[in-house]
Amino acid sequence: MQLEAGALIVSQKLFFESQRAQIVRLAARHAVPTIYGSRAFPIEGGLISYGADLTDAYRQIVTFVSRILKGEKTADLPVQQASKIEFIINLKTAKAIGSPFRWH
Repeated sequence: MQLEAGALIVSQKLFFESQRAQIVRLAARHAVPTIYGSRAFPIEGGLISYGADLTDAYRQIVTFVSRILKGEKTADLPVQQASKIEFIINLKTAKAIGSPFRWH
């Protein structure tokens, strides 16, 4: 028995980032709809990404570091999460894999 994936989710981990070109190429070759955690994948030719806007996340990190360097205690800083989320679709890839959605 051979199992086939109907879709694939690739998390935002360094290992997957380092294998980005190969993962995108394999997903395209097998026409597997794939969603990624980083915008770099659709730029490379992947179908869709959904995740934190890294520019905004880095801005938040810099703000935290600045506050710590100015003497604030880390325990007093609020817990934060991404405030800007990106959803990116590569329309060329969507058309190439024969997506059932109507793209305009």
